[in-house]
Amino acid sequence: MNKRLPFIPSGPITDDDVLYEDNHLIVVNKRAGDIVQVDDTGDEPLDEKVKKYLAKKYNKPNGAFLGVVHRLDRPVSGVILFAKTSKALERMNELFKTRQMRKTYYAVVRNRPNPPFGNLVHWLVKNPKKNVTTAHGHEVKGSLRSELHYRLAGELNGYYLIEVNPITGRPHQIRVQLASLNCPIVGDNKYGYPRGSLHNSISLHARRLQFMHPIKKEPVEVTAPLPKDGFWEKFAHLMPPAGETEIRED
Repeated sequence: MNKRLPFIPSGPITDDDVLYEDNHLIVVNKRAGDIVQVDDTGDEPLDEKVKKYLAKKYNKPNGAFLGVVHRLDRPVSGVILFAKTSKALERMNELFKTRQMRKTYYAVVRNRPNPPFGNLVHWLVKNPKKNVTTAHGHEVKGSLRSELHYRLAGELNGYYLIEVNPITGRPHQIRVQLASLNCPIVGDNKYGYPRGSLHNSISLHARRLQFMHPIKKEPVEVTAPLPKDGFWEKFAHLMPPAGETEIRED
């Protein structure tokens, strides 16, 4: 089994990485390999990069406030949202807690899902020492109920594109639940794919977030472009076109 190479830290956040910004929120297109918050690796986390971006953009020598609302696994790319004010952070946390966020992911696998669409429910247990999550078909001690909807979006050259809408947000949830369907994600040798990725990534992309703005009370839809790695671009025609999000300041 091949092991993924050590993660290579990416550069600073630029305007090109920002998908949406107003006075309350900022959404960026996370690069595979970035960690969202500090961990024991000592690598600079994404939230610190975004803080530096905001401090420089708005000339804030004492730094900028930034609240982490949700997370993406390190080898996963795509849309991730941060709060720029404590008020927005509190309200966005409530939206996630009450499952008023619609999240759309795409995963590439080598095995055709059977059935081609459905609802998966497992009870997940994470081993923090090994950073591995185990899926169970029934409730066990220390487990969390986890649910997602999936559908087969298309096939290309022996690869299958799966659209996933998670209902809950558990560590490694999509990865371990698809693996339980005998559909390990390409490059994810932690959950059964035979080879690791050489690009700090697995073929899982957080494509879209849809929610009601916590302050403006307007619908927001943000779509993350696919990674430009010579692989993801081939699947673009199997996905719905990205929606346009109008950005207005208060």
